[in-house]
Amino acid sequence: MQTTEVGQNSEIKQVIGSLCMMNNRFMNFMLDDNKKAAQVFLRVILGDDKIKVRNVRIQSFIQNIYGHSSQLDILAQDSKGRYFNVEVQRSDEGAPARRARFYSSILDTHFLQPGKLYEELPDTYVIFITENDVLHDNLPLYNIRRRIDENAKCFEDGSRIIYVNSQRRDNTALGKLMQDLYCTEPKNLHYREFAERMEFLKYSKEGEEKMTDVIEEYAARKAESLAKEAARKAAKEAEEKEQANRIELAQGLLADGMSIEFTVRHSKLTEAEVRELASKLSA
Repeated sequence: MQTTEVGQNSEIKQVIGSLCMMNNRFMNFMLDDNKKAAQVFLRVILGDDKIKVRNVRIQSFIQNIYGHSSQLDILAQDSKGRYFNVEVQRSDEGAPARRARFYSSILDTHFLQPGKLYEELPDTYVIFITENDVLHDNLPLYNIRRRIDENAKCFEDGSRIIYVNSQRRDNTALGKLMQDLYCTEPKNLHYREFAERMEFLKYSKEGEEKMTDVIEEYAARKAESLAKEAARKAAKEAEEKEQANRIELAQGLLADGMSIEFTVRHSKLTEAEVRELASKLSA
C-alpha cells in the first residue's frame, strides 16, 4: 500500500512538473487573483505599459437566459474600467471567428445594466491565445476591429478581438511571452511575475494543495485509462476464447469428414484458416 502511494505521489509530481501555461487549467491557476501576472499579459499583448489591472477572475460564468451561456477562462478589469477576456485555445476548433464574436457580445449584454446609457458600455477585449496560427497569415498578433468599408476608417464601438499566435516565439517582448507559455520550469521564464507564481504552484505544499482539481483531473484520466485498458484486455480475451471455440468446432467438423466449404460456413473461420487446420489433420 505504501509503495502504491509513493508511486502515485511520484506520478502526480510528474504531472504537475510537466504543466505549462498553455494548459488551460494551469493558466487559470497562474492568473487567478494574480494582478501582477495578468498585467504583464495584457501590457505585452496590447503594447501598453500603462495598463493597471484592478481585478482578475478565472472561470467566470456568464448566464444568458435567452440563449447560450458561457464560462470565460480569465476575466480581468483595468483601472479604466475596460474588461479583458483571455482564452487559451490549443485546438483550432476552439477558436472560430464566430466564437470570438459571441464572447464579445455576451460581455456587452452582461456589463450594460438595465437603465444605463449605451455610452456607459465599457470597452471590451476578447483575446484568444492559440496554439496554432488559426488565421494562417503567419502574424504574431491579429488585432481585429470593425471598420467602415467605404473609407477604411475604424468604427470605434469599443470592442476588440485579438488573436495571438503562440507559434511566433522570437526575442521580442511578445515572442518571449509566447516562450513562457510553453515553459515548465520557473527558472527558465522571462517574466518574473510568472516565475514567482509557478515556483509557488509547483514547488510548495500550499501550491500543490491549491491545484487539487488538476490532481483530481489527473486521477480521473488515470481511472479512465485503466478502465479502457481493462475493457481492451477483456475484449481481447473474449475474442481469443471465441477463436479457440471456432478452431475446436472446425477441427471436429473436419475430423467427421465435412468439406472445407461446410466447415468455413459453420465455424466462421476463414478458408485459409480451415485449409491450414485440414493440412495438419491429414499430416
